[in-house]
Amino acid sequence: MLDISLWRKYNKENNFRELIIKYSNMEPLELIEDDKKLYNTLKTKLTKKELKLFAMDAAKLSDGAIKGEFGFSDEELERAKFKLYKKLKQDKVRLSFRASAIAQEADFDVD
Repeated sequence: MLDISLWRKYNKENNFRELIIKYSNMEPLELIEDDKKLYNTLKTKLTKKELKLFAMDAAKLSDGAIKGEFGFSDEELERAKFKLYKKLKQDKVRLSFRASAIAQEADFDVD
């Protein structure tokens, strides 16, 4: 499914759904059911750098490895993580992950 995605580069499993639930404080039933659509929504809401940081942090790579990949200092890494996880909690991002939001978009496209 997401075999060649950025996520799979760092993670053996497609566990981004559980992490979205955890960091966005959403209920599992609220999310888009299709993993591919959910991942594509995640990609549209995060910058490439944020998505890569999310994937690397989820894979529990050491802070040293992450800092080396991005060229961050300790402070910059902490700021980037804070910004990333704050973004996942924002209503405008959370709404994008909701299954009902996708259904509403489909209704608008038909009209």
